[in-house]
Amino acid sequence: MVGFKRLMVVLSSIGLLVVLFSQCTDTDADKGYELAAADSTKAGMATCIQCHRNIYDDYLISPHQKTSSIIKGHELLQADSAISNQFSFDDHLKIAVERRDSGAYQVAYVDNEEQLARRFDVAFGSGKDAITFATWRGNRLNQLQLTYFSRLKTWANSPGYRNQQLYFSREIDVRCLECHTSFAEHKITKTGSLVTSQELIRGSVAYGIDCERCHGPAAKHAEFQLNHPEQKSSKYISLYKSFTRKQKTDACAVCHSGSDRKALRSTFVFKAGDDLDEFLDKDSETVRDPDVHGQQMQMLAGSQCFIQSKTLDCNTCHSIHGNKNEGLAGYSNKCISCHQTVKHSDRTLSSGIVLKENCIDCHMPKRSSKAISFKLSGNSKIATYLLRTHKIAVY
Repeated sequence: MVGFKRLMVVLSSIGLLVVLFSQCTDTDADKGYELAAADSTKAGMATCIQCHRNIYDDYLISPHQKTSSIIKGHELLQADSAISNQFSFDDHLKIAVERRDSGAYQVAYVDNEEQLARRFDVAFGSGKDAITFATWRGNRLNQLQLTYFSRLKTWANSPGYRNQQLYFSREIDVRCLECHTSFAEHKITKTGSLVTSQELIRGSVAYGIDCERCHGPAAKHAEFQLNHPEQKSSKYISLYKSFTRKQKTDACAVCHSGSDRKALRSTFVFKAGDDLDEFLDKDSETVRDPDVHGQQMQMLAGSQCFIQSKTLDCNTCHSIHGNKNEGLAGYSNKCISCHQTVKHSDRTLSSGIVLKENCIDCHMPKRSSKAISFKLSGNSKIATYLLRTHKIAVY
């Protein structure tokens, strides 16, 4: 009997504490008290959507959210039926894209005998120009040997891979992921001062470029705005329109100035408004001789339009959230907004080009990348990779 009374007292006390705590919680929420979020606490995309649904809908078609993604099942093989599913190096060596029980695979054959098979696990690239792929091997991410070139609608030997040799072991390290994902934790093993191995924490990878990769950790901002809906001015978040031009271009250049600049700090902790020179060494060969692939910021910075202007930045021409392609005429209108009275040579005027509708092909022509080349199936020649230069000039 005594035990029963004691049990009832304990249960009653627990019930009372639950009621008191629930009332305190409800009261705090009603009063709009803020939680203890730090400046580095992330809100998550689901929180951002609550107030920024229209921007999020545009973002869903943005190349930024397609910079990397998980491949599920056989979805890769549901692509354009015109895609060849086989790449031949020569009469003896080929790689086929095949459907197997656990997903899509790249399978290497020598004289029609299977040598190895690697599953498509991750895709890198928006698909506008190309998509390259990777496979997980434990906590290591290796690039697959075939890349799909969207404009050519064909598979090709991944850029930089050896010809006529199987090689599925090129490692995709955290430096690559700093531009193709929003976050990836990794573990480094050292022997003395020498790095002997680097492993990614597979479950930590946040694929694609999400809201907070560009806007910075937003938990503190979200808490305040959700608790104070009457407050229309943004708090605890960096506003792009308030940045200097360098801050604006740095926010893009963190990924669009090349991956071969020496990293001083991980750019995963770079926040919009930070000085990129504190993260990446600016004294590199690519600053002096930039490539059309990946080093758009250096190209733009060498343009007289950028040098002479006080306001021209990446956002002048590009829609950051969406995928709005304005075409040559639309982009040319941006040029004409500053160059209404430009004078062309007699030779240009007699060429038949409709000048006001196409400034781009003349002043931002496509150029071969020095960093990327590839080999097409059955072709011994190396093909060049053409991309539009961001150095605006008279060519």
